[in-house]
Formats: sequence, C-alpha cells, structure tokens
Amino acid sequence: MSPEPHLPHLLVLLASTREARFGETVARWLMPIVESREDLSAELVDLRDWQLPYYDRPKPPAAGEYEEDVVPWARLIGRADGFVIVTPEYNYGYPAVLKSALDAVYAEWNRKPVAYVSYGGWGAGVRAVEQLRNVAVELQMVSTRAGVNFQFARRLFDEGGGLLDPDFYGGAATRMLDELVWWAVALKTARS
Repeated sequence: MSPEPHLPHLLVLLASTREARFGETVARWLMPIVESREDLSAELVDLRDWQLPYYDRPKPPAAGEYEEDVVPWARLIGRADGFVIVTPEYNYGYPAVLKSALDAVYAEWNRKPVAYVSYGGWGAGVRAVEQLRNVAVELQMVSTRAGVNFQFARRLFDEGGGLLDPDFYGGAATRMLDELVWWAVALKTARS
C-alpha cells in the first residue's frame, strides 16, 4: 500500500506469531476503526510474514548499512510516521519476535510515535506495554499515554470475533488514535 503523502502513515504491528494466537481477533477488530479515519493512512503488518534475525550484532548498523535480509524491513519502518503495536503479554513480557523486529533497525524508528493495544489475562497486557515503553525511549520514539488493554480478552469477544462492548473499547481506540495522529503530524513536521 502506498501512503497518502499528506496524511501520516501508520503501521499496525501484529506482534504474536504463535499458533492459534488471539492477536488476529484483536487486529481484525482494530483495523476497521483505523481504516475509517480520514486523518491517516494505515496498513497491517503481521510479524509472521517477516523472518527477521535475532539481534546478535555488536551495535546497531547505521541507516542504509543493513544486511540484505533486513533492508525490506528498514524500508517499511522508514516510510511509516507512527505505529500501533498489538501485543499479548507472555510471562510479564512481550513476544521475542517483537523484540527482534524492534532491534533489527534503529534510525527508522527514531522520532516517531507509538501506541499500544494489549491483551492478556489479569494484567491485560499492560506489563508487556510497560517494558515496550522503555524500549521505545531507547529507540527515540514517543509512546502515547492512551492505549487499549483487554483483560481476559477471549471473554470480551464473541465466537465470530465481535467485541461484546464495542462502545467502550471503540472509544478507547478513538482516543488512542487521536493522540497518535497528533504526535505523528507534529513529529513528521519536525522531521522535515
């Protein structure tokens, strides 16, 4: 998908790659909300589609000096103006594949906003988000305050993937996207 040049372009990153992952249900709920907005363009990026290496380099390579297998990822991240990370919480943390995706490039994340949609059990994924906020700081990103958190997520959706309380969570998603777009526009302007 080619981003609209006058709109901030967001990537919605689906961070779980496990079999029978619940993240697909969450992403299917979120994407129509994102796509209905006229103040952004967006695309869903499923980390299952990316075979990024585990980070094992002594330091991050400079922009444009990536190994061949990382170049397409660098281009994708580089053309984005902001991100929504849809993540589960695994043992008080986030998936290793997401850490590899974040570590694969550096400059392409810089000075861009990120929001979080998390899901899990008692913690609703917020402990994973807490850790991601620290990583975002080191990547020179701006984490939004607003986000969406699903506690016992499987109980909140019906068998067809419909959300049982769409108004509450839809309102949270709208607030999150409003804040994310504000930051995306401000930082896009500042970067240029």
